[in-house]
Amino acid sequence: MSVRPRVFSYGITLDRDWIATSDRGGSPLFSEEKEWSPEHLVLTGLVRCTLTSFRYHARRAGHEPVTSGSVSGTVTRRESDERFALVEARVDLDVVFDAPPSPDDVRALIEKGERDCFVGASLTVKPDYHWTVNGEDLS
Repeated sequence: MSVRPRVFSYGITLDRDWIATSDRGGSPLFSEEKEWSPEHLVLTGLVRCTLTSFRYHARRAGHEPVTSGSVSGTVTRRESDERFALVEARVDLDVVFDAPPSPDDVRALIEKGERDCFVGASLTVKPDYHWTVNGEDLS
């Protein structure tokens, strides 16, 4: 008997004024081309997805981390096919635990956070992750 994989579905609508709304409700995302380009949104998705995955695994292990992050990326023509694409992405992530897990457990949580972020897994380029946990650089 095969196990059926979990499936996650997401949807947005972009109207004629380029206002995006989520199928989950919430505030609309207005067209601010100069401030929030599609490239910014991809990078936002990458950092939020990575931290969401990390927090999920940390909470399952009994921890409640405080997290933040930043990401920068470079878009240019790829050498392989001469198409514009994200060719570099540096993700800086900061985590604070009140009671830090063991170093081995922290490393395992970081690996799971990176592995289970579907945005990072969907990119052609592998993001360059840099983690700081309770002030210690674990890059």
